[in-house]
Amino acid sequence: MAANEKTMPKYIKFLFGGSAGMGATLFVQPLDLVKNRMQLSGVKKEYPTSFHAVRGIIAKEGLFALYSGLSAGLLRQATYTTTRLGVYSWLFETFSDEDKPPGFLTKAALGMTAGVCGAFVGTPAEVSLIRMTADGRLPANERRNYKNVFDALIRMSREEGILTLWRGAIPTMGRAMVVNAAQLATYSQAKQTLMNTGYFHDGILLHFCSSMISGLVTTAASMPVDIAKTRIQNMKTINGKPEYSGALDVLVKVIKNEGLFALWKGFTPYYFRLGPHTVLTFIFLEQMNSAYNQYVLGQTGSGKSL
Repeated sequence: MAANEKTMPKYIKFLFGGSAGMGATLFVQPLDLVKNRMQLSGVKKEYPTSFHAVRGIIAKEGLFALYSGLSAGLLRQATYTTTRLGVYSWLFETFSDEDKPPGFLTKAALGMTAGVCGAFVGTPAEVSLIRMTADGRLPANERRNYKNVFDALIRMSREEGILTLWRGAIPTMGRAMVVNAAQLATYSQAKQTLMNTGYFHDGILLHFCSSMISGLVTTAASMPVDIAKTRIQNMKTINGKPEYSGALDVLVKVIKNEGLFALWKGFTPYYFRLGPHTVLTFIFLEQMNSAYNQYVLGQTGSGKSL
């Protein structure tokens, strides 16, 4: 690299990373809502399939109900994604030896660590999202009726205590570890395998197919932790006693009352959210990098991703 060559500042990379995640959320928010509703259905099977869930929500609450909790979804990306990218970038530089990047296992450990940090910072938005997407399934007198994510954060702090914002933080961080580990292990392998077939070349199609394959494994591995997180974050305290004592208590009660496969409720919307969200984030990130390089740095060609 030439000494006088302009480069993109690190804070711009983090800003673009968070913005790209927020842009992708605008497209996949309905899938998040459907997944949360199905995970919270309990013994009573409100929706046999994702299609029934979408149809039922639109019929009872209207089309725009699919975007309930959008402000919380956007804040989650702004906090979780930006923190994860920032921590990962810092750790990556710390563990790099001059121009030699860290090995695969080290990168996997760094990714898991960054995911945990991002998940902790993003938990308040996550709790808000779970509650706002679940509100429509409750009777009118039991709804929380948060106006937006900031109203949710203020009311939770005031009515239930500041620590409520981090309810379910441990399973949320556990899910982040599982997701990051599974994605790192399967995405690169899927990409390499597809390229070896001779039918794929580096581009959006390859990234999409690799993401969907990786998403299948990641979804299967992370959903039991995800359902524990969702139930804990949405639970109410009745007569001073919470519904669940922890993630393990959720898993035991779900298996006992609803069956083993209930741990994978909402599999379809979760899966079809994970892959496209990754691809859309990548597309938006590349476009923002390219625009910055062209219009701010005066360089031609697309910029490199984080």
